[in-house]
Amino acid sequence: MRFYIIIPSYNEEEFITLTLQSLVEQTALPTKVVVVNDSSTDKTPEIVLAFAEKHPWISLVNKTSNAVHMPGSKVIQAFQEGQKHIDDNYDIIVKIDADLIFPPNYFETIINHFKSDDQIGMVGGFCYIEKNGDWVLENLTDKDHIRGALKAYRAATFKQIGGLRAQMGWDTVDELLCKFYNWKVVTDESLHVKHLKPTGASYTKAARYKQGEAFYTLGYGFFITAVASLKLAFRKGKPFLFLDYIMGFLKAKKEQKTMLVTPEQALFVRNYRWMKMKNKLFH
Repeated sequence: MRFYIIIPSYNEEEFITLTLQSLVEQTALPTKVVVVNDSSTDKTPEIVLAFAEKHPWISLVNKTSNAVHMPGSKVIQAFQEGQKHIDDNYDIIVKIDADLIFPPNYFETIINHFKSDDQIGMVGGFCYIEKNGDWVLENLTDKDHIRGALKAYRAATFKQIGGLRAQMGWDTVDELLCKFYNWKVVTDESLHVKHLKPTGASYTKAARYKQGEAFYTLGYGFFITAVASLKLAFRKGKPFLFLDYIMGFLKAKKEQKTMLVTPEQALFVRNYRWMKMKNKLFH
């Protein structure tokens, strides 16, 4: 199966060598890797070009945007820029971050999942972060959710869900739409990926409000948002984030922000979330 990887990057000179080296060492090599350099001020582009000289399937695309890192929008705008530089001859399209180290069998295993069942629409492994010299699970989400840092989509699935949306919540709405269209989402706990820069380390208050806004635009409604916000705040070890998330939700509701889902999809999302909550409470 042919797979293309798009890597949005901004000032990743510290890590991108390790990411690209781990791709070069895969037992199943990508057909194409497009690194989108989004206005980096460091040596990110030079590092990518050095890899591209040795490996013609790696290429660099330069993009200009402002330097403010808002979760969701900036990274997906860079991904969408990368899409302009690929053709449609792929079976799988992959979005990864530029601060990951993949085990050598990562993409061979991903491909085998897709081959095993043509109803599988998305596959991913798990991110691990370094703590006191050990690599431990970066436990920000449920085990059935694929992290935004490493998403692999079947081509037909990717097209049916309408690609990725340049908004916070993009990496939740993609999976919910997969389920809406009856695709399976597979997470493989045997695939341990080293995440070198923990998520959200530098987010501002405005960025934290964005999480609450995302819950609104996903069609969660207030009660599901409150539960999800509480869970996420405690997972991050910062209970006060709960208030930022709720404020973000209420602000988005007041401003009637553009929804990521249709009314029919929003109803499906709420029912799905209720079902998951009940399963956890009663099992």
